[in-house]
Formats: sequence, structure tokens, C-alpha cells
Amino acid sequence: MPVTVVDRGGAATLMLASLFLLGTWPALLTLLERRGRLPQHTYLDYSVTNLLAAVLIAVAFGQPGENRPGMPSFFTQLSQMQDNWSSVLMAMAGGIALSLGNLVSQYAWAFAGLSVTNIICSSMTVVIGTTINYFLDGRINRAEVLFPGVACFLIAVFLGAAVHSSNAKDDEQKLSMKNADIELSSEVSDEAKLLPDPREPTDGDEEDYSASNEPKPGSAEFIIQVEGRRSIKVFGSHRLLGLNLVFLAGACFSLFSPAINLATNDQWHTLRKGVPHLLVYTAFFYFSVSCFALGACLNVWFLYHPMAGVPASTVGAYARDWNGRHWALLAGLLCGFGNGFQFMGGQAAGYAAADAVQAMPLVSTFWGVILFGEYRRSSRKTYLLLSAMLLMFVMAAAVLVASAGHRKAFNTNAKFIVTSLHSRYLYFRNFNIPSIYY
Repeated sequence: MPVTVVDRGGAATLMLASLFLLGTWPALLTLLERRGRLPQHTYLDYSVTNLLAAVLIAVAFGQPGENRPGMPSFFTQLSQMQDNWSSVLMAMAGGIALSLGNLVSQYAWAFAGLSVTNIICSSMTVVIGTTINYFLDGRINRAEVLFPGVACFLIAVFLGAAVHSSNAKDDEQKLSMKNADIELSSEVSDEAKLLPDPREPTDGDEEDYSASNEPKPGSAEFIIQVEGRRSIKVFGSHRLLGLNLVFLAGACFSLFSPAINLATNDQWHTLRKGVPHLLVYTAFFYFSVSCFALGACLNVWFLYHPMAGVPASTVGAYARDWNGRHWALLAGLLCGFGNGFQFMGGQAAGYAAADAVQAMPLVSTFWGVILFGEYRRSSRKTYLLLSAMLLMFVMAAAVLVASAGHRKAFNTNAKFIVTSLHSRYLYFRNFNIPSIYY
């Protein structure tokens, strides 16, 4: 029988693991973009291992043991697509929404920043997606606990916007003190030319510069160096471009979790009577297949028709680009397992509570500070706002986890258990075996 999570403790553990994984993989993709790797190459590598993670989860947790009424194995459900096609389509629709959200986010991270992008996207997901999941789940989560958590996310949105505004002013002041314009001056261009071409792999890529020659994180020189090396150039771009990308990504992310909820629980009653619901592992597999298909097709097209000023490329150039490929492959695994754990926890405790993983900006902000020097050498006002935002996200995550309910078992499983116990009782009774054995 497929492995199932039935207690709230196990569901909470899965959600916390998902929180860390989903907060880490965006940092890896951002790292590669800042080192100059083309986002098309990175996303194609990421898509491969993201699908691989779904296959591993489905086979490892959805296949073990024999079939039972109402709970077939993963491979059995793959052969029953003619019966559960409506749920399959719903799962694949969720994968399409996630793929679009991830693809847009890859560009939004460059234009709006890792922390701000994830804050707004996560908050939109909670406000829209969590509300939908609450009603789809038959209100199994405690509303008096759940919706205060949603309110905490809303407060964090405004704090995040304030952090972004304050930090942007800090950066502008740093650049103005160095007499640097938003557009690269000729002096800055000459400095950028001294940097190695990130598209050409070199030995010891991470150690090209000694620590003494590296500009300090948060300084004007550091900001200029990042712009010179990255693949998506952001200097001179309109701020609304970044915000539009962020809101588009957030709208996509708000829909994929309710789609998986509908695929696994069939609240719209599209399945015929007696047809088992999709296992969460089967739904996640179809979800990841559509996510991979759309992401791969769009990024192959972007190789030859790039956007946002990214250089064009070819399939051959992608195949030869091994600079940072291991990080992109690792990001796909982290995202795949993170989504899988979120859905497993949601199936046990309710998808509204599983949306606590949308507190992942906590993790992303940590990596942003450590890896990219975000908020370094900023003003006291920025630090105070950042601390308040992180505190609000901690409270929001804790409240959403505390709202977890317990999903009732399907009637088909209950009927199987009762029938089995009754048959066993009759068997022992015919042989006059004492009742202690049954």
C-alpha cells in the first residue's frame, strides 16, 4: 500500500522541510544569473531534475506494497487514466501554473530582488490560494487560527514593500556618493571589462579574485560589479517592469496548490462513483510532467528569441555550457522534493495549513544576505524594517502550521477495513478460536 502521512506531527515535519527546500532553490538560480549564466540554460537544467524528483517520490512512496480498494499503487493509477482523466487534467493545470510562475520569477529576481519577489509572491499565494484551499478542504482547518496567519502575511507584504523602498534609497545614495549614474558610465564600462567573461569557464571560477581585491558587499563598487557580470541587465530599467513580473508570478503561484487539492480530493465530483481519487504521488507526477513540458518548450524557444535583453543562444551552446550546471541540477531537486513534501503534508493536514511553506522568504532572505550581500551596509531604518518583516513571517508560519486539521479517510478505505475485520471474525469463529485472537 502507498505510504501515507496520517498525523499532524508528520505533516508539520514535512512542511518545515519543504519550507527550507523551497526557500533555498531560488537562491541557487539567482547565484547563477549573477555569475552570468544564461537563464534559459539554467532553467532547462533545473527542469530535468525537478521532474526526476517527482518520479523518485512517486516510485518510492506511491508504489510499495499491494493494491487495496480505494488506494491503488502509483503504476496502477497510471494505467487508469481513462477513468481519472479529469483529475489528471487538473493536476497538469497546476503544473502549468507553477511552471509559468517559476519562469517569470527567474526574471523578477533580477529586476526586483530575491527577497522582495518571494515576499510578494508568497503573500499573494497565501491570501488567494490559502483561502481557496480552506473552502475546498471542507474547512478542516481552524478558521480562528488560520486567518490571523493570513493577516500576518498581509502585514509582512507592507513591511516587505517598505524594506524594498528603504533599501533602494540606500543603494541610490551609495551610487550618488560615488558619482555613478544608473546607466553605466564609460569608467564603469572599463571596470566591467576587466571582469572575466562568465560564459567562458575558467579554472577556479570562484577564486578569480583575491579577497583583498573584492569590493565589500553592499558598497557602490559591489553593486556595479554585479551589474557588469550578471546575464540580465537591470540598470536603466523601469521599476514597474519588476513589479509587473512579481505580481504575474504571484498570480500563477496562487493557483497551483488548489489545483493539486482538486486533483487529489475531487471536491467537484468529476470522477465516476467507485473510481479512486488520485494519490498525491500520482497527482504530483502528472503535475511535474506538465511543468517540465511547458518549461522546456518555452526555454528552448527563448534560446533563439530571448527577452529582457538576455543574449541569444542555441541548443548546442546549452549542451556545452557546464559552467554552474551542477547548481542548476541541485536547484531542480530541491524544488521537486520541496513541492512533493508540501503536497504530502497538505493531504494529511489540509492544503491551507500546508501553505505555511509560503514563509520561505525567511530562508530566501537568509541566503540573500549570505550569498548576495543584500541589505549589507544599509541604514538603520532598513534593518529595523527587515527585522520586523522576518518576525512577522515567523509568526505567520507558526500560526498556519497550528491551524492544521485532520483529513478524514475516504469511505472506500473505511469500507475495506470494516469488510476485512468482519471476514476475519467469521473465519476465527468457524474454528472456535477465542476472541482474544481477533
